[in-house]
Amino acid sequence: MGFDGVGWIAAIIIGGLAGWLAGKVMNTNNGVLMNIILGIVGAIVASLLLGLLGISFGGWIGYLIAGFIGACILILIARAVTGSRA
Repeated sequence: MGFDGVGWIAAIIIGGLAGWLAGKVMNTNNGVLMNIILGIVGAIVASLLLGLLGISFGGWIGYLIAGFIGACILILIARAVTGSRA
């Protein structure tokens, strides 16, 4: 069983990296666990949204890109809901 062509251990590692990158770009201070969650959930969200547009990513690099885009989207949504900027 895999996540967009990567195994679950790789999904955790790549999700953590994607969440960390998104945290740096979006200027947030999240912990390691939150980075992993943001990256994995972000990859799922981005895959669904981009799938509606007919765009699909596969493999490690694709999962990283989708996780980064999705994590940024989730950070923006969290900021909009909480009203915070950092």
